[in-house]
Amino acid sequence: MASFTVNASVGKNCVINAGNINFVAPFVGDNDLTATSNITVRCTNLTGYSIALSAGSSGDFTGREMVGGADVLVYNLYTDNTYGTVWGDDTGSTDVVSDVGEGMAPANAIVHPVYAQLLAVDNVGPVSAGAYADTIIATITY
Repeated sequence: MASFTVNASVGKNCVINAGNINFVAPFVGDNDLTATSNITVRCTNLTGYSIALSAGSSGDFTGREMVGGADVLVYNLYTDNTYGTVWGDDTGSTDVVSDVGEGMAPANAIVHPVYAQLLAVDNVGPVSAGAYADTIIATITY
């Protein structure tokens, strides 16, 4: 007869996934547009984390820009559907979103909605037809 020990060590870990945001209505005149997407996080149980979003190609949180050829569309990303707090990196008047992980299993994923808004008042210049895009980097710190 022999005995042996089985050990495991679990370190803090987080996994983040982000979905694309698509403004689906055509941008015309004085129409404001909104859209949403989700950032999904799985972290080891009781691991605190925060999610920061980059400023994108504009480098400016006060007016992120989607570029389409020589033209831009100004928009922003927010932490909730009141569009009062810009989701950024916790500098200036931006905020990050924080929570505590509930485990790495898919059933324990925590979903954080991202609220996007494109205001007509911020886009008064000429806007050519075409595709516009920006790349945002979501960074999780734990």
